Amino acid sequence: MSQPPNQPPQGGFGAPQDPRQGGFAAPQPGQQGAPQTPPPPQGAPQTPPPPQGPPQTPPPPQTPPSGPPQPGYGYPQQPGQPVQPGPYQSGPYAQPQQQPGPYGYPQQPAPGYGYPPQPQYPGAPGTPPGGSRNPFKGKPAVVIGAAVAALLVIGGTVYAVTGGDDKKDDKPVAQGSDDPKGSESPSESGGGGDDPENLNGGRQAGESKVLWYKPAPDAPKSGADAPGMWITDRTAVKAAYKQLFGFKVADGEDAWDPITFPEKICAVTPQKSDSDKIVVAYMSGSSDRAKCNQLQQVDLNTGDKGWKGSVADGQLFDSTLDVELTITGKTLLVGRSQSGTAYDIDSGEKMWDKTRFGDKCFPDAFAGGDKIIAVASCAASSSDEHDEVQELDPSTGEAKWTRRFDKGWRVSRVFSLDPLVIYGTNEDKKAWNISTFDSAGKIRSQVDVDLEIGAECGWAILQRDLQGCSGVVADANTLYMPTKSTASANEIVAIDLGNGKEKWRVKSPADDSMLPIKVEDGKLIAYVQATYDAGGQVVAIPISGSGHQPAKVLQNPASAADIENGFFSKAYAWADGRFYLSSTRLSGQDEAKEKLMLAFGK
Repeated sequence: MSQPPNQPPQGGFGAPQDPRQGGFAAPQPGQQGAPQTPPPPQGAPQTPPPPQGPPQTPPPPQTPPSGPPQPGYGYPQQPGQPVQPGPYQSGPYAQPQQQPGPYGYPQQPAPGYGYPPQPQYPGAPGTPPGGSRNPFKGKPAVVIGAAVAALLVIGGTVYAVTGGDDKKDDKPVAQGSDDPKGSESPSESGGGGDDPENLNGGRQAGESKVLWYKPAPDAPKSGADAPGMWITDRTAVKAAYKQLFGFKVADGEDAWDPITFPEKICAVTPQKSDSDKIVVAYMSGSSDRAKCNQLQQVDLNTGDKGWKGSVADGQLFDSTLDVELTITGKTLLVGRSQSGTAYDIDSGEKMWDKTRFGDKCFPDAFAGGDKIIAVASCAASSSDEHDEVQELDPSTGEAKWTRRFDKGWRVSRVFSLDPLVIYGTNEDKKAWNISTFDSAGKIRSQVDVDLEIGAECGWAILQRDLQGCSGVVADANTLYMPTKSTASANEIVAIDLGNGKEKWRVKSPADDSMLPIKVEDGKLIAYVQATYDAGGQVVAIPISGSGHQPAKVLQNPASAADIENGFFSKAYAWADGRFYLSSTRLSGQDEAKEKLMLAFGK
């Protein structure tokens, strides 16, 4: 996670490049479908546009915005800054930079929730400055700073501690489960259908009701993760600490006995397979030497445990201390710190490895779902340090295309896979960029909207966590992006992915943020968060035509607003007319009476 040196940009982040410069936007010669061949440092793109000016010449400074700096989503907002060179230094998309910052990182957690205090970075979304609506005039970006320096020390210690005696298997072998129905431990969540706390008490006419809810299981006082939430037509499944719970969607009754793992859950597949299977990773032990390398497949509808196996470490410094799991079709991809291994999701058989490509590129992050995207750190600690992105064939692991990013630009998040929308940051420029790619990996557009992004994103410290953001939705031609709340309410902005321009925007109908969930039947389904005295809402926004006003689908009861609004961090889903809300982090405080999951409906 070391940051690129302060070098002049060499080509563009997201627009076609000057053929003399190469860079992120321009694929290098010989890169198409050839992940094992290192790209030459310079060369012409396959279809270069005419260059537009010297790539090293920055635009003139912009007048700083007036007024005091505003606090950002995860960082304090900086006062007005001079214009930085745009991410594209040549070509028709060449842009200067603008003040609004990236979102990408959540607010600092309160003490006691199990997260260490996190440094705040300049560049959080704040009040949009006046002047040009061009988004690339000084957008402050992610500055890793001291946090990374500390983490590098921690990482070195981790590698030193975890290396040594542990055995490495070249081929992690899938094994039959020795416990097809999981643990017989009773659920701590209680039965479904009852309402002992009377969350529906005083429910007003027109309000939805809490169909069922589940208290959180016991967790360590330091807190515990509760990752993932999966909804099928029969069950709602939730992970928490060492357990996996399955509830009937209709009434919340236990669909199957909870599964208890020997150690804490450390990763899950955010997606489920077409056959409603997921894979859970749990720690190999509880000591400092433990790794996140134990895999268990689970059937969401029956709770049956399928194959299980362990993931070996890679080469030196390629650790399974943390892993990321994704499912694309029938391919389960397990990402280590510097490589990935693919398995058949149904059988657990190993399919392929994605290891170092070229001379100095190490794939250290993956995104999966509609397609597989690999992000690699290349030529670290050298003057040519940069990121590269590849789309991988799910069946073979071969690269369909490769895209080199300019020096200084870091791939921070993937907002959408189909179409591919990437959020990148540049520490030196204090800048961010959102670009859309076509199926061949060529730049389709970059966002050109005055925007302070307000999506909710998880921590990205030891890993990039490419898919760690919620509240951003895309269909084939439009990106739906929430803005940061100003004086409580926010907006959803529809952005044309063909040209990066704004189509329309609509304000939240209540005094809290509105976040996109999914596109369904020609409408954008969004969640309006609860306030201290009013329940949340589910609304439907027409995505075509001239009218885009939110129509209320559910108004959750005010009697449950405290719980709905009280999650430290949360996941949400909309399926078959029900709205599901669950915690993704347990505080471990017994007096908190935390809820694990709620279902709302009519």
